[in-house]
Parts: sequence; C-alpha cells; structure tokens
Amino acid sequence: MTDLLTHDEYRAIAGDLTLPTAAYIDGAYRPAASGKTLTTTNPATGEALAEIAACGVEDVDFAVEKAREAFDDGRWSRLHPGERKEILIRLAKLIKRNARELAVLESLDSGKTIYDCETVDIPETIHCLIWHAEAIDKIYDQVAPASDDHIAMIVREPIGVVGLVLPWNFPLLMLAWKIGPALAAGCSVIVKPAEETSLTALRVAELATEAGLPRGILNVVTGLGSDVGEPLGRHQDVDMVSFTGSTETGRRFLRYSADSNLKEVVLEMGGKNPCIVLEDAKDLDRVAAHVVNGAFWNMGENCSATSRLIVHEGIKDALLERVLAHAREWSLGDPLDPEHRVGPLVSKDHFDKVSAYLAGDGPIHTGGETRDGAYVEPTVMDVSPGASAAKDEIFGPVLSVMTVRGFDEAITLANDTPYGLAASIFTANMKRGLRGARMLRAGTVTVNCYGEGDITTPFGGYRQSGFGGRDNSLMAHDQYTQVKTIWVDLADDADEAVD
Repeated sequence: MTDLLTHDEYRAIAGDLTLPTAAYIDGAYRPAASGKTLTTTNPATGEALAEIAACGVEDVDFAVEKAREAFDDGRWSRLHPGERKEILIRLAKLIKRNARELAVLESLDSGKTIYDCETVDIPETIHCLIWHAEAIDKIYDQVAPASDDHIAMIVREPIGVVGLVLPWNFPLLMLAWKIGPALAAGCSVIVKPAEETSLTALRVAELATEAGLPRGILNVVTGLGSDVGEPLGRHQDVDMVSFTGSTETGRRFLRYSADSNLKEVVLEMGGKNPCIVLEDAKDLDRVAAHVVNGAFWNMGENCSATSRLIVHEGIKDALLERVLAHAREWSLGDPLDPEHRVGPLVSKDHFDKVSAYLAGDGPIHTGGETRDGAYVEPTVMDVSPGASAAKDEIFGPVLSVMTVRGFDEAITLANDTPYGLAASIFTANMKRGLRGARMLRAGTVTVNCYGEGDITTPFGGYRQSGFGGRDNSLMAHDQYTQVKTIWVDLADDADEAVD
C-alpha cells in the first residue's frame, strides 16, 4: 500500500505545482485558436485553480487532422506491436515516477480525497496501462475452417481516429480505461476531458510524448461539451467515439453519429444500482462495510455506486445499526487531509442537485446536512419505492433504504429502473445468490460483496446504462478495432483450368 504523507506535506506539494493550461495537440501544448479560456475550480475551496484553454471547432478540426495524418502514415498504427508495448510501459513508469504530483493534481481539480487518489486511482491507472500494453502482442487473430483450396484469415485492424470523452468523477482512471486499449490497438486518439477536470489528462499527454509516443497520436482538446464534444461527435473524419458520462449526453452522441458519418459509438452511462440483503445474509457487520463503501466511496460520484439498499424486513434494524456505525468512520473534510474519506462534490451546480434529494419521504438515519462549500454529509435515509430518491441517479453520498418481505419482491424492486449497470446480492445460500445474479438486469452483479470486478472483467451496462461495447478486459480492445476477412484462393492454375 502507498505510504501516505501528512496533510501539511500534501498542501506543500499543491503549492509547488505547475498547472497545465493549454490543449495538447500534435505533441505540444497549444492555446485555443480563439484565445478563449475557462476557469477550473478547486471544489474544496471554491477558488480558481487555473484558466484552461476553451477550445472550439477549429481546434477539434486541427486535432483530427493531425490524428488522421499520424494514423495514415503508420507511425503508430503500423509500428511493431512490441514497440507499441514498450512505449506504453514507459508511459506507465513515468506516471509512477510522477504519481504524487498527479495524485495531488487530481485531488485539487476534482475534490477527490488524496486517500483515494493515492491508494486507488493512481495505482489502478498504472496497472490498467501496463495490462493493456502487455496484451498488445498476445492477442492472436484467427484462421477460419475453409476448404483445402482456401485460407480464410480473420484479422483485426485499428479502427482509426477515435474520440474519447471522459467524465469528471474519475478523470485519470477513465483516461486509462480508454487510452489503454485504444493505443494498444494502434489508434490515434483525441481526448475530450470534462471541463471541470482537465488537468491530469493534459499532464499525462505530456508524459506520453516523453515516453516516446509519436506526435499526433494522443491529443487532449479541452473545453465545453457544446464546443468540443459535439464537434468531435459530429466530425466526418472521426471513426469512433467512446463516451462515459450521463445517459442524457450519451443519447446525443448517438444522434451525432446518425447525423454525420455513422461512426461507431460506445456508451458507458448512468446507474441506479441496487444492493439486496436477504434475511439469511451472514456477518452483517461485513455486509454493512460493503454497503457503506459502495454508497460513499468517491462521495457517491460513481456510476456503479450502491444507491439503493433493498433489505429484508427481518434484518433491517440489525443491518442499519451496523451501517450507521460504519458510516461514522467516513469522515468528511479537506480532501488533501489523508484522514478524510469524503471530500466535496465536484462543483456548486452538482452540489445543488444532490442537496435537493436530502429531504426524503422517510426517516433520515444519519447525515442529511450540507457544510460550507460543496460538502454533503454521507446520508442514509428510508424512502418509498416511488420516491425520486429511489428512482433518480443522485450521484452523491446518499443511500436510500427500502424494505422487502422476500426474494422475489427484492428482485422485482431491484429491476424497477431504466438503468442496469451494477447490482449486489448478499445471502448465505449460494444457489439463491447465483439465481438472483442471473435474474438481476445489470452488466456486473456481485455476490456477497460490493465491487466492479477488475481489469480482466468487462465493465458496462444493460438498458440505459450502456451501449455498444465494454470497458476493461480484452473485450475493450474490440471497440477500437475493425474485423477483416482475408480470403485466399490456393487452387493452382491447372486445377482451375480443369474446373
């Protein structure tokens, strides 16, 4: 585990940082063509961190032009797989060498706790890049069973120029989830970070050049969604877009594709994830620890957060007692203090949205209050199944509790949502647990734990939680490649003449 520094030491690092502010296109930092900037703010203080390039259509066009040029001349797409692997591993090593700087940068820009940045986000970012790099020269193509006079080869080729549109809740880790398989496949990429959290993507692009990634292969274009995301989605020379964010915005990318060149689109979107605890669940203290971690990790700003606790009426009181005990361990405060597990929400606008859900239609067991700045206390409250808090994706540290009388009712309530990203079920009866996992309509279902799997398992959702593909695992490489059949006739001329 990473050795954490003191609060004062992290504050000292923050004071010495040089913040990247320009877009990164064709291997160099560049201001927006318009000269415009936007302010990125520290959610913990409300103070401005930096003025970031507010790019527009002209910048997107330039980035796509350079990415296409780089793809077509083969400087990366036709580089030997082993050489691509070496460069990506060098990038991972450079991130590790600069890990503390990146952790503080991530915390300042997003409000994430330094504890999570140091112990989760940075290590998993490094692991993700290395894992996909190591896969580059280990994914084999296929030969189909053709006749004796033919060979049918099934080969993968990089899809081309891809747009990677990132969310603000895991800026660095989601960058790795996307550039790992995209660069491994041989694509050229244009990254559009969330306007709230652009700093670490810019720094990683600079490190990628230092690692030896050719210019034009990894570009970061900063700005608003309407000014950068939409032009990227509508661009006629972008072959594919991978988007992580809200379901509302995901729908727009499907429209952009339909209105332009029918580019491929992969969407990872919202969730309203249930956690079912049945009456026979064992070790309720351990169950409660998983529930609380799932609900409050990253301030609940997590598409796979446990936002609905569906508990059997016979054990509700016993479980809630333990949930509240664990919730008290999640202290709230300055995210640069490693003692704190809950920081501010990412912005004042998001704080206002989450705060509106704190007046539930049932008892509030803990929390329910806000603090100066963008802080929302970890909250556990009873809700009715029809309440907005039980239906809407809150994306904050709010756990809604509902009571059921049995297994079938729990499954029905869990599936009563337009989303289908993640779900959990706790029971001592593994047969019933696996049956429940099969019945739950979600892309990832955990049994007797909370989690998202790991880098080896595909991540994505059903229904309005996902579309078109999966992140993580070898399946993530599929979305960045095209499959081509090469059919070879082996019959000699004499045989053909006879035929």
